[in-house]
Amino acid sequence: MITTYRLSVGGILKDDTAKYAGNAVWIDLLNPTKDEEYAVEAALKVDVPSREEMAEIEISSRLYQEAGATFMTATVIAGAETDKPQATAITFVLVRGTLVTVRHANPQPFRMFAQVCERRPNACASGDAAFLGILEAIIDRLADILERAGAGVDAISHDVFKDNGTRRPRGRGYQTLLAKVGRIADLTSMGRESLVTIGRLLTFYGPTAKAMANADSGGPGPSLKTMTADIQSLSDHASFLSNKLTFLLEAILGMISIEQNEVMKIFSVVAVVFMPPTLVASIWGMNFEFMPELSWPLGYPVALLTIALAAGLPILYFHKRGWL
Repeated sequence: MITTYRLSVGGILKDDTAKYAGNAVWIDLLNPTKDEEYAVEAALKVDVPSREEMAEIEISSRLYQEAGATFMTATVIAGAETDKPQATAITFVLVRGTLVTVRHANPQPFRMFAQVCERRPNACASGDAAFLGILEAIIDRLADILERAGAGVDAISHDVFKDNGTRRPRGRGYQTLLAKVGRIADLTSMGRESLVTIGRLLTFYGPTAKAMANADSGGPGPSLKTMTADIQSLSDHASFLSNKLTFLLEAILGMISIEQNEVMKIFSVVAVVFMPPTLVASIWGMNFEFMPELSWPLGYPVALLTIALAAGLPILYFHKRGWL
């Protein structure tokens, strides 16, 4: 699908065809067809990267200039609010004042920025303005995602270490916590990857922004510095969350190990406690003809008392040693 945005006297004109690709400010290609790619390439004289080319991770394949156009690819999180978030590659192409975005997912920042352009046409006054506006929306969204991840980490930490008289998780409760830790860790990892790629993208775009700032005092220089600072702070926060998730994972696994040891301890104590009375009962349960206790009137109560003592004395001993 292709969507073009172009300036007019009345504001931003939006079109769903490639008819106005030649004088558009922003051309958004979402899961483009071959015909849509050919139309944009013919209008702007650039090669639109394929999905396979966008997936390459080499810096030289993600950040480069060709035929007067600047190609920049970043990783963006899509579907963060769902159970299956994904990190998707999105390519930005700046060519002669026009921004072309090539994507195969529909992250929330793009939908939000499209609405902003319709309300405030100045946000889409040029290709560079649209580019920086989209990046700012992506960074804001990453901040929201990391804030939500941080809240999830705090909730897990409370469940793991709570000491308010309630029972800690056991069995399947720990499985649920491990699943939550895994989901948040995946989301945080995607966020870190996205921040790293956007940081590299801004560094690559820096010389262009500097030239624009020198030519125009209202250029993107200040906003670029702000976004760079935001990325650095968010990266630090993502690293903090990753470290805390690692700590929580180790804590949960440690508690599972303690719980398993407690279970094994119970079985061991039961086995040791019942071993002496079992031995006593086995001795008097032998079917020999000449056993003096068999004809003794007090033999049965004495045997029961001996069995009780054989079970009770080990329990008292374990309790005194602090093993119970």
